[in-house]
Amino acid sequence: MSTEQRLAYMADQIARNFAALGHERAITATADHIASFWDPRMKRLAFALLDGERPSWLTTAAASALHLLRSRGAPPPQTPATEFNHAGEIGHSDAG
Repeated sequence: MSTEQRLAYMADQIARNFAALGHERAITATADHIASFWDPRMKRLAFALLDGERPSWLTTAAASALHLLRSRGAPPPQTPATEFNHAGEIGHSDAG
């Protein structure tokens, strides 16, 4: 599996994980997750999938999330996993 195929697979897994939120919220939550946890190289390669020869590797929800992220930037936190603490604050995610 190529790096691009792996990224498409990962984006699709994230979108499927959020599917229970409903289609639109899943798209926004997927964009939030990718913005929060993927490094710039991963995002750059994923955005290239949208414009390249293999956009079909992405599900509709994953592609929509990447379009949203590229056009509007990172959305506000959508889940507790991406709601990080400020210095000295407690009670949010410890991920990252």
